[in-house]
Amino acid sequence: MRLSIIVPVYNMAGGGKLNQCLESLMSQEIEDYEVIAVDDCSRDGSADILKDFAARCGDRLKVILSPENRRQGGARNLGLEAACGEWIGFVDSDDWVARDMYARLLARAEETGADIVGCDLLITEETGRETGSPVRENVREQTGALGTAERRKIVLAPGSMVVKIYKRTLFTENNIRFPEKMFYEDNAIAALPFLYAKRFERVEESLYFYYQHSASTVHGISVDKCRDRMRAMELFEEECRIRGFLEEVREETAFVLYELGYRNTLFSYMQAEKHPDLGFLGELRDYLLSHVPDIRGNAYYGDRTDEETRKLTELHLKSPARFLIYYRLLHLYRSAAGGLRGRHTIR
Repeated sequence: MRLSIIVPVYNMAGGGKLNQCLESLMSQEIEDYEVIAVDDCSRDGSADILKDFAARCGDRLKVILSPENRRQGGARNLGLEAACGEWIGFVDSDDWVARDMYARLLARAEETGADIVGCDLLITEETGRETGSPVRENVREQTGALGTAERRKIVLAPGSMVVKIYKRTLFTENNIRFPEKMFYEDNAIAALPFLYAKRFERVEESLYFYYQHSASTVHGISVDKCRDRMRAMELFEEECRIRGFLEEVREETAFVLYELGYRNTLFSYMQAEKHPDLGFLGELRDYLLSHVPDIRGNAYYGDRTDEETRKLTELHLKSPARFLIYYRLLHLYRSAAGGLRGRHTIR
């Protein structure tokens, strides 16, 4: 088997989203591949849609019905256990891909001998549309033979896992699995396969279509989701330490603990929450002081954060209460001046 494409599914029957995703995957311009769809205890008609597609598509589509809700990470793990392909791809069940996406990624792998191959994506707000806002997921400086310099760049910005194919042995031989029953599970492991891979290459085109809608993880920010994001970054640091990579990428790991676990979490929470909880703001402060107490001395802090972000970080570290008051006044001022600028956004 050449390729296994793993699709976690949870409540995606409405609006034709799951149908669109499966149709795009079942019409790929390659031979000898399988799609593994894992229904994570959906409460709508998703399982019925999967069974209908399986009846029409035969062995090309495997359907796994999880006996419990394990969230996306758990569903992906079930798919990894069932996969037979030399290569692994991941697709979210509300997205879709170009017909030639996997043919082109596999061709690039054969041309270069890469262990991981990626492409870019388009963000669209309408199911079935192949137009939208292009997003570059990785850069040329991260590609080629992976030495320390390239791995450090990748830890800082690994890009999305759904726009890549991976040698399955990167997961099986190195025991890489997704955290389960939490949001933001990608953040905990997205860089890990690169730390074992020898070569990374790209196809310079947007071949994956990311459907952005109100039910996406990045919407509906809650304290629980914020805590999951903090936990995901803690897990990433733990994995790097256990696997013996932390010394090589220490500065980069520390910065993403700040950037994803703290900064993006803090500001997305503040933008989404009408009545921020001072106790949770204290948790965020304690997280940063515990994991990155010397953030001011980090090699990337000055170049990769703007002056206002540094000022707000300092204020929050000194006093979450004063930060809350200042941020609310800033919000009121900018709203009166034409709307709060979306500088502090979640990635």
